[in-house]
Amino acid sequence: MTFRTLRPWLITAAAFAGVVLLVIWLSAAKSTAGPEGKVRGRPGMGPPGAAAGMTVSVAKVQRSDLDVHYHALGTVTAFSTVNVKPRVNGELVKVLFTEGQEVQAGDLLAVVDPRPYKAALAQAEGTLQQNQAQLKNAQIDLDRYKGLYAEDSIAKQTLDTQAALLNQYQGTLKTNQGQVDDAKLNLAFTEVRAPISGRLGLRQVDVGNLVTSSDTTPLVVITQVKPIAVVFSLPQQQLGTIAAQLNQAPGNKKGPAPVEALDRNKDVTLATGELVTLDNQIDTTTGTVKLKAKFENADRSLFPNQFVNVRLLAETLHDVLLIPANAVQRGNEGTYVYVLGEGDKVAQRSVTLGTSEGERVVVEKGLNADEQVVVEGTDRLRDGMAVRLAAAEQVKKEVSEETGQKPFGQGDAAPQGKDGAAQ
Repeated sequence: MTFRTLRPWLITAAAFAGVVLLVIWLSAAKSTAGPEGKVRGRPGMGPPGAAAGMTVSVAKVQRSDLDVHYHALGTVTAFSTVNVKPRVNGELVKVLFTEGQEVQAGDLLAVVDPRPYKAALAQAEGTLQQNQAQLKNAQIDLDRYKGLYAEDSIAKQTLDTQAALLNQYQGTLKTNQGQVDDAKLNLAFTEVRAPISGRLGLRQVDVGNLVTSSDTTPLVVITQVKPIAVVFSLPQQQLGTIAAQLNQAPGNKKGPAPVEALDRNKDVTLATGELVTLDNQIDTTTGTVKLKAKFENADRSLFPNQFVNVRLLAETLHDVLLIPANAVQRGNEGTYVYVLGEGDKVAQRSVTLGTSEGERVVVEKGLNADEQVVVEGTDRLRDGMAVRLAAAEQVKKEVSEETGQKPFGQGDAAPQGKDGAAQ
């Protein structure tokens, strides 16, 4: 094969090789460039002066009051629960309530057949009337005997016997009166009335059934739901603070400790009440103590045996220094924060923390009011580094661009600080 014949093939091969080399060179150049075309160095290293342009957001150290809450899981409990049972035996002839009805104490709920008890009352009243007549006759005889004895017409024994007979009739009359009262009481018990105010449950016995006072199944159950209670437990370490509130002087303006009942996700406040009391002993198996809170429950948002999240206002700390919790860092030297100083340079400073509540934490030592601490961008800071300020959203955006991650809230986890906490 001649050179003239091979030349087109050689030209094509050379052009193809040139394209391949160009593609390889462009790929290598792109791998060394940043998101905006800047050349990348080794991982973790940046170009000279990059530290001076690091973006952070800051927050002021505030002096304010802090409400401290205790959280627990509680159970809604009715203040009173009554199993309504008949107090006499007989046929259930009437049911006068509706399931789920709100009733007041004394309302008529059901009726047991009253006819046997009316008959018993009539019999007792007849016996009473008969013995009253005998007593009256014995009294007349005693008065007559007293006159005859004064005239010395009868013996003293006859007068004494009549006086004893009169006393006997008087005792019998008291017995008869008791029988009449008992019959009246049994007749009244044929009307089954609500002993407390509350909400009725489901009917357990139907009309026509024979009921007795010894039945284990009640006619219906009444639960008092207005007001209602919530029982919850707290660790014994928190007992001192709670006991101090309950033992306040009667004239103290603070009043009972407020308690909130929250839903399962702690997003909605179902009801607001107040702490009533605590148990008289600590549970040795769990190291906790039970507490009871009272809720008016006017809208019936709480239901007996319902589980709720409880938030108790334990105390209010006055005039304390507060910083955002995400400003706190932890390292080998302990707890510290980055404080913004002159020339927009940050300084690492050790702090002593106190009580935390939500996204705020008390600083007991190490900071002064109105100083500024870094809350976003802390994971890349070093002591003495110059920074530039931006809003927290801008910092998150820049961090995501530099690391190639999505901003928090778009499917990836939040950036992590040195202590593992989300920034």
